[in-house]
Amino acid sequence: MSGAMHIPREEGRVVALCGGVGGAKLAFGLQKVLGSKLHVVINMADDFEHLGLHISPDLDTVLYTLGGLNDRQRGWGRADESWNFMEAIGQIGGETWFALGDRDLALHVERTRRLANGESLTQIVQDIARNFGITAHLWPVTDDPVRTVVVTPEEELAFQRYFVALRCEPAVRAIRFDGAESARLAKGVRDALQSEGLRMIIICPSNPFLSIDPILAAPGLREALRAADVPIVAVSPLVAGQAVKGPTRKIMDELQVEATTASIAAHYGDLIDGLVIDVGDVAEGAALSVAVHAAPTLMTDDESKIELARNVLAFGDALARTARKETR
Repeated sequence: MSGAMHIPREEGRVVALCGGVGGAKLAFGLQKVLGSKLHVVINMADDFEHLGLHISPDLDTVLYTLGGLNDRQRGWGRADESWNFMEAIGQIGGETWFALGDRDLALHVERTRRLANGESLTQIVQDIARNFGITAHLWPVTDDPVRTVVVTPEEELAFQRYFVALRCEPAVRAIRFDGAESARLAKGVRDALQSEGLRMIIICPSNPFLSIDPILAAPGLREALRAADVPIVAVSPLVAGQAVKGPTRKIMDELQVEATTASIAAHYGDLIDGLVIDVGDVAEGAALSVAVHAAPTLMTDDESKIELARNVLAFGDALARTARKETR
């Protein structure tokens, strides 16, 4: 078991709130620019138990992406994967709707073993990140169980049933996060958000409803963000009114939320000081009440991830300079 974790208070520390694929891409770019000064707070409300194993989809996506091990073609899981285990499970009549690759399986087995021995999810993620050569600090928002539930017209669905088994086909009427009201903010998250040495906070372009909202639902998290007294910059997950990947646009339509940058800004409200939007949406940005920075937000390769990271950081720094001038 790991010993006590020391949270470095580096000058210029940046905290990023992150979900799965889209958020992990920006986190990759931020790590390239910031190294150990980056702290990533990750959604764990899509965790679930499958085939007796504790699965952490968003956490693992961030681990694989920042460790350079992710499958860039599929967009999820590990590169150079094989599927012998899933084929064997299918042969004996086991569930095959959620694919676990042979390499990926090692992480689930080890995490499940260590959780059963009393270690926290935070301890396990920290150790695996070190083994993967990740320089950033990765933090599950809480070590307590929180689970996303999707409410449809017919039934309530555990998130992975909705997302993977049913391919996001049922209409969404509401989303809730069971266990969030009693969850405790992880100590590493609280420490990372202390104002000493903190440069800014970034909300990655993850699905606001499924990936960022469960992070913000952790008791004390919103208060800690506001108390940090640094710029909070969100990156819109929309490009020309469409989500790059995943069901963001579909969910917005079903929740009767217009798929615009204005809706993203309104969703985060007064929590954010600025919004980064795609250059193709610059016309929409002029009408927003929040500060806006337009940049290419479509991350197609490592260079574009790093360039977006630099744009976001420069925007946050500009907001900080403006705030300092206004207080003089």
